[in-house]
Amino acid sequence: MKWYIIAGEASGDLHGSNLMKGLYAEDPRCDIRFWGGPLMDAVYREHQSGEGLVRDYKAGAVMGFSQIFLHLRKFASRFRDCCEDISKWAPDAVILIDYPGFNFRVAEYAHKHGFKVFYYIAPKVWASRESRVRKLKAWVDRLFIVFPFETEYFSRKGVPFVYKGNPLIDAVDSSPALHEPREDFLRRLSLEDKPFIALLAGSRMNEISFMMPVLMEFADSMRALPEYRDWDFIIAGAPSRKMEDYAPYIGDRKDFVHVVFGESYGILRHSRAAVVNSGTASLEACLIGTPQVVGYGGSFFNYVVARQIIKVDYISLGNLILGKKAFHELLQYYCTAENLVSEVRRLVEDEEYRSGMLEDYARIREALGSRGASALVAKSMIEELNNLKTITP
Repeated sequence: MKWYIIAGEASGDLHGSNLMKGLYAEDPRCDIRFWGGPLMDAVYREHQSGEGLVRDYKAGAVMGFSQIFLHLRKFASRFRDCCEDISKWAPDAVILIDYPGFNFRVAEYAHKHGFKVFYYIAPKVWASRESRVRKLKAWVDRLFIVFPFETEYFSRKGVPFVYKGNPLIDAVDSSPALHEPREDFLRRLSLEDKPFIALLAGSRMNEISFMMPVLMEFADSMRALPEYRDWDFIIAGAPSRKMEDYAPYIGDRKDFVHVVFGESYGILRHSRAAVVNSGTASLEACLIGTPQVVGYGGSFFNYVVARQIIKVDYISLGNLILGKKAFHELLQYYCTAENLVSEVRRLVEDEEYRSGMLEDYARIREALGSRGASALVAKSMIEELNNLKTITP
């Protein structure tokens, strides 16, 4: 079978790589071509020769309405290139991983040109832009969802779906970072043996430009407290970013603020608490067991538009899964250094508060199901494709 996979950001690269492992395991002779990143490329090179990677996601991930407007020309060019490549390569199916702004257009093209379309990790239509449900019905042959609360929603909407659990459990539990002793972790990265707070500022520049000034003011305020004078703050650098993206904000804080790339799980695992920009990282913190507070914000324009279209009570996946606030979300005007200091101190100092959060984390993990989701999804995709070929004239 020939699969064409499109992932447009770091989380998609992670889930795409695990999906590819499953596809190769079920069908060692399968042929995969993809838009993704280094994780997907590494899996590809273990099983195939040649150049399967068409475009690295780092070349084009954007978020926020104003950012999309500014990048329309590049977006259109990438879309044309993608469609031409799909038609030329002629896969048995196109697998779209999240990234709805781009992937919905690809779904329409692929469907209209006779290709089977699978959507893995559903667009969050239950949170906003519910009108996209009709597009899922029209252009997607099968939706593969990853959150338990989505089953009732898509059943009600009449969208054919498959649910096999959440692949993030596999990604987290299989990481060597969760088993590395703290002293080895610190020694390997040339970090001093001090307690530290993990800072995850997001992966896109508009997120970083909002979060970093707040995080640096937060670090200064924490260090001004006698009991935190010797604490460090470690920024988990996003895979798509470089040191130059963080350095201007850090300034002369290099003695206690450090940026480390490629070690997000280890940073979360060994931190006392974390400030996390909403997204996959927040759910990873839940699965790793790191007490957290979510901080999120953006431009005034993006905030006003988002307020009009987002319909859910929480923006963090862990809170949505649990259906209640397991951890605080400080959004836009509430995402201040003062509020972060207050919440992080409680995370560090209040053992009862920490324990309650960790109990909620256990419930979140239980709701996501057992391990092996990626392999089960891969097997289901092969079965679904064979079934669709059988019933298609």
